[in-house]
Amino acid sequence: MTPYDDLMAHVRETQALSQVMGRLGWDQETMMPRGAAPQRGEEMATLESVLHERRLNPRVGEWLERIDPETLDDVGRANLRHIRRSFERASKVPAALAARIARVTSEAQGIWAEARAADDFAAFAPTLTEVLSLKREEGQALSAGGDVYDAMLQDYEPGASGAELEAMFGAMRPELTELRAAVRAAEAPPKLEGTFDEGAQMKLTRQLARTFGYDMSLGRVDKAVHPFSSGSGLDVRITTRTNPVDPFNCFYSTIHEVGHAAYEQGINRDYLLTPLGQGVSMGVHESQSRIYENQIGRSRAFTGWLFTQMQDAFGDFGVPDADTFYRIVNRVSDGFIRTEADELQYNLHVLLRFDLERALIAHDLQVGDLEAAWNDRFAADFGYAVDKPSNGVLQDVHWSVGLFGYFPTYSLGNVYAGCLNAAMQKDLPDLDSSLANGDTSAATDWLRKNVQTHGGLFEPKEVIAKASGSAPSESPLMAYLKEKFTALYDL
Repeated sequence: MTPYDDLMAHVRETQALSQVMGRLGWDQETMMPRGAAPQRGEEMATLESVLHERRLNPRVGEWLERIDPETLDDVGRANLRHIRRSFERASKVPAALAARIARVTSEAQGIWAEARAADDFAAFAPTLTEVLSLKREEGQALSAGGDVYDAMLQDYEPGASGAELEAMFGAMRPELTELRAAVRAAEAPPKLEGTFDEGAQMKLTRQLARTFGYDMSLGRVDKAVHPFSSGSGLDVRITTRTNPVDPFNCFYSTIHEVGHAAYEQGINRDYLLTPLGQGVSMGVHESQSRIYENQIGRSRAFTGWLFTQMQDAFGDFGVPDADTFYRIVNRVSDGFIRTEADELQYNLHVLLRFDLERALIAHDLQVGDLEAAWNDRFAADFGYAVDKPSNGVLQDVHWSVGLFGYFPTYSLGNVYAGCLNAAMQKDLPDLDSSLANGDTSAATDWLRKNVQTHGGLFEPKEVIAKASGSAPSESPLMAYLKEKFTALYDL
């Protein structure tokens, strides 16, 4: 066995254990008996300890030193790149600091939940200050004198920088706020009214999952409080949720999670249980979920087919025709919650968080001033005031668990989806005729071939550039949003 073979055997075992831990997390959110929580916590803590030791095993560093990249093919060099990046990042953070971050963020999540329920930001502020201080310390260790926020970004979007994202998002924000204001002043489409049987919702949502290419022999659809996708390779599971008065929540949450799951199912099977056998970044992952959900799932062609499926499932549900249904699906509505935001306004929620967290990391904004800064920015971008902290600064769990640098990947995913959609539409001029018949295979096959199959073989920007034919840019996304909502609202 060569040093590379030894290294990959170690990594495959580590990846397999990581998948087991992920399955425990899936079970905890879906089927675990409520009383099992304390034992499950012990089980997951033990597994995390084992994984941490394996990832920092000195032999990994020794193998990396002994391997000559020139003796490897492209796949081998890509594996080496991921392993080296992960090992070096983990090695830079002192074990005592990593343990303290794990302990404090675990406690912080509960404190945040209590503060959110009580609408009391002041009750959470001291804990957030401690989390922020620890994450800054970690970022300083990782950055080695460079930009701390950039170092944080690498955990979620390798190769991204705060300055690059600021320029991209800065170009988007005025156009988004202008388009949003115009839409808000126009006549709104009607709202969906009535109640929709939740059993029928789940039956149709499983049909939608299959329609978008989700392989049910390698996955399953279950209900959870918060929809998510879990796993990779041959076991990729998704969850959704139902609401008797809002079936779109179920259907589009499912399509979104299928986008994530299809990415994992579509990766070259030769990469199974290696660093290449999972999505390359959060931004690229989000590009798949967003293009499935929005550019495909909310298109006029596909919603025409979905309208007929809802008629079959629910009978006459009060919508007269497919055109009205399309307008209802894409209705722009006032709201405070990022996860419930429509396609037009979603990025404004993300850009707000990106700017605020970057200011926090840079010491340009203090935690004590965060709530006021949030409320001021929200009023400027959305045109109305936040009514309570749970609808504002306390609505997301991310900061409580230390996920600084995660938020921008949501909008970066939308930008990537815009680039991919423009290229896909060019390559598939008859796509709408297929979507109108409920056939998404042309689109999903294109995405599998051009994005999903590569897994972690290329860097994130390279994946998008190869698929779309040019470097990632916000321009295709903004052109798509302007064209869609200008027509939809007759602006």
